[in-house]
Amino acid sequence: MSTEIKISVRSLVEYVFRSGSIESGFRTSSTMTEGTKAHQKIQKTYKESDEREVYVKAEFQYEGLTYLIDGRCDGLLFSGDEVTVDEIKSTVKGLHLISEDTYPVHWAQAKCYAYMYAKEHKLDSMNVQLTYTHIETEETKRFSQTVTFHELETFMLDVIKRFAPYASLKKQHQKARDISIQNMGFPFGAYRQGQRKLAGAVYKTMLDGKSLFAMAPTGIGKTISTIFPAVKAIGEGLVQRIFYLTAKTITRTTAEEAFSLMRTNGLCMNVVTITAKDKVCFKEETICQKTYCEFADGYYDRINEAVLDLLSNEMMMNRDVIERYARKHRVCPFEFSLDAAYSADAIICDYNYVFDPRVSLKRFLEEQKKQTVLLVDEAHNLVDRAREMFSTSLNKSDFLQLKREFKGRNEAIRQTADAVNKYLLELKKQYGEQAHFVMKDMLEELLPLLEAFMLQAEKELASQQEGQSYEKLLDAYFSSNSFIRIANLYDERYVTFGQLERSEVTIKLFCLDPSHLLLQMGKGYRSKIYFSATFSPLHYYKEVLGGQEGDFTISIPSPFTKEQLEVFIQPLSTRYRDRERTKEPITGMLSTLVKSRPGNYLVFFPSYQYLNDVYGHFTERHPEVCTIIQDTGMGEEDREQFLAAFQAENAETFIGFAVMGGIFSEGVDLKGDRLNGVVIVGVGLPQLSRERDIMKDYFNDEGKNGYDYAYIFPGMNKVLQAGGRLIRSEDDHGTIVLVDDRFLSSKYYSLLPNEWKEFTVIG
Repeated sequence: MSTEIKISVRSLVEYVFRSGSIESGFRTSSTMTEGTKAHQKIQKTYKESDEREVYVKAEFQYEGLTYLIDGRCDGLLFSGDEVTVDEIKSTVKGLHLISEDTYPVHWAQAKCYAYMYAKEHKLDSMNVQLTYTHIETEETKRFSQTVTFHELETFMLDVIKRFAPYASLKKQHQKARDISIQNMGFPFGAYRQGQRKLAGAVYKTMLDGKSLFAMAPTGIGKTISTIFPAVKAIGEGLVQRIFYLTAKTITRTTAEEAFSLMRTNGLCMNVVTITAKDKVCFKEETICQKTYCEFADGYYDRINEAVLDLLSNEMMMNRDVIERYARKHRVCPFEFSLDAAYSADAIICDYNYVFDPRVSLKRFLEEQKKQTVLLVDEAHNLVDRAREMFSTSLNKSDFLQLKREFKGRNEAIRQTADAVNKYLLELKKQYGEQAHFVMKDMLEELLPLLEAFMLQAEKELASQQEGQSYEKLLDAYFSSNSFIRIANLYDERYVTFGQLERSEVTIKLFCLDPSHLLLQMGKGYRSKIYFSATFSPLHYYKEVLGGQEGDFTISIPSPFTKEQLEVFIQPLSTRYRDRERTKEPITGMLSTLVKSRPGNYLVFFPSYQYLNDVYGHFTERHPEVCTIIQDTGMGEEDREQFLAAFQAENAETFIGFAVMGGIFSEGVDLKGDRLNGVVIVGVGLPQLSRERDIMKDYFNDEGKNGYDYAYIFPGMNKVLQAGGRLIRSEDDHGTIVLVDDRFLSSKYYSLLPNEWKEFTVIG
């Protein structure tokens, strides 16, 4: 086993000194653009002989380990024989509130750079300088120390000593992990048909450092077929970390089960699941302030001990485990899961922790990305999710409310919020009675107004007064920050979409084609594996998910026999204008179906309105049939009760009525006689909307079939997902009924799985 530990100065001092503040609700004190500008302004004052952004590195030996430490210091200043390391920090906090001892982590970072430079150039002493610059006023404040090399070396030894228990634990774990992986076989007695082919394609993709777009049918075991080769790649040194990215809680659970299964076969790996903050928060309200939350107060004083305790005693760190240790050490469970994730071999989390520019795990450095593979589960969901991630909106009413709220309380916030409100009001006047508008250009004049508001908001938030409410200010701050971040991504793939309703103005920077940004956010990772049962057509998903010419694609045929599935098409028109007259024939078909084939059925509809109409009609005529219906806003307990009603032992026919594209049409695993049939009403097209039409026009202009891209392909994906609930194993049998005349047309027929194409048309 290698005895080398590679780590950046920033990561080292952040671990030892735990800088930052979750009490304020955000980790950075200023926008990146303003902070970068402030740094550059200071650096422009350097003399010609001074150096900027200087890369430094050093080796340090301690207790049998070699620490390879590197970083980039902001400046090296030369005056005669004296050399000064300058560390620049930009802030919106009043400089009078910052003393020499306020931020030990800043001194630590600068001293690490000074040690490295002094060691390389054999200097007896160095000057260490902290330069604080106020973003708004450009005022500066400096603190300086002269430190001998012996003092720097002693300081460095102390830092390494404090880091060593964690480093030693990680090294021991890596050794045990790699041995366990090398000795571990496939966790099942044999591969299912198609599994070995998929696993081989995943491994080959990682070996070549490419991306893979894999369509593999429901039921073959895609999760284990992607995780197993990725784990093997860690054991062989190809990669060091796995991200398993999902859109839904139920698929996260499936990934956890796959890792647990391998653990019973001897696997020794640290696996962390990240759960959304609002779900895992211990408090009634998610307010990250030390005066409100005891788990935020003093978080950084306790987190190192908490992480060491967790890693020393646990491997599968799911929500329950994270919560248990968070309570034990009195730390915020969400932040705890993030800190644990940076130490994990595998991370199970939502797409946004990698792809969303606003919330991605930014502490993963480029070198770490090169050793990381992304496994993107149910990747068809990433298309619309990415549009959401790369889009953002602002509401005029938020700023009008802040203008009123801060009148007489903070004049600067009142004025800057009013400036944004007035700008949006003028925009409304410009478009008169129109309900909406679309423009190719981004509203450049709005950005400096938002930046001015954010600076004042940051000042207020940095000096929060006890007893004052900051919820609306924080919301407006985050929406402004999001708007500016997305504005920096704005290009020809965007439009500015405005909605005008009464006194409200909503401005949306709308990402029409997320492919380019998905490609950018995924850059640097060794491999990306996108997989789904419903990548149909495959070329479309490869294109919209940012696939490149050299990337791999694979389509695994269904391992299940045609005898397992019987397909019927009822050629009714389920278009909106015809739905009223379909209630009777759909009810008749369901009645005939369940009488001839008793069992458990799921019936999917394209909307709640249609669902409720047919459900009411059916139950009125057939009160003897046991039914259950999906309701809007169902909680986790309600969902579990809905699914639990599907029992293989049900003595009578049971029908669940649900919405296509909803919580029960994807990721639900009802094996054997828990589900005997699926009825799908309609072709799943998204509801006609202005936004979908804008997308359609964009892809038409790009030479594509815009209607396919905006409506048909996303719609049919819902159909395929709903139908995929039925056949989950080699022992499953069942019936699918497709209700819509469009299934008989060549366009829709071509998108059906091969095993669905031998059907019987019913009247």
